[in-house]
Amino acid sequence: MPTTLGELEEAAKQAAGNWRRFESFVWWRARDIEDADGHAIIYTHHRDSGLLDVSNAAAIAKALEPFTEGDDPDVTFESHNHWAVGHIDGFSVRVFRSGKITEAFKVYHALAERIADYPVLDGSDYSEREYEATLENIGLAAWRLKRDFALPDGWESAVFDWLWQHRDHALENVDDQGGSPEECDLEAALAALGYPRVV
Repeated sequence: MPTTLGELEEAAKQAAGNWRRFESFVWWRARDIEDADGHAIIYTHHRDSGLLDVSNAAAIAKALEPFTEGDDPDVTFESHNHWAVGHIDGFSVRVFRSGKITEAFKVYHALAERIADYPVLDGSDYSEREYEATLENIGLAAWRLKRDFALPDGWESAVFDWLWQHRDHALENVDDQGGSPEECDLEAALAALGYPRVV
């Protein structure tokens, strides 16, 4: 994700045909597009991206969705793969149409400028992703404790709530992958919630 693009006109000039400057890269779709040099490829996230990049990518995709329609759309979502490094995802955007900057690129430019000012495009979406990732991490971190306690369905969210009220430091986002509580914090939560130990 770019940090800032600068003024719209200059950003458009820099972006158009940017894919030709990529090292060891071939854009196969370029053969099917008459004005391929008027397009830019923008990557938003990859296989190992953190929650923030994935959340922002979803917000960008939602904003650009209207420009993906029709026989000759200004935006096409792209996923490029490599056997060694996995995938990297984003979109190609027509920067210029008939010599004028497209509305699609204007929308993307505005979003990129927003990210430069404040990194989160959709706070609700990002918070939800943090929460879901933390629930998953709680389940993974409690692999041993799951043998020691009789746990009902949904125990992860109950543990999250208890930690939020009593040990909120245990829920701090780690490496933008959600909270990852220590086993001692999880054991304290399970005991406090009254889940019976397996004898």
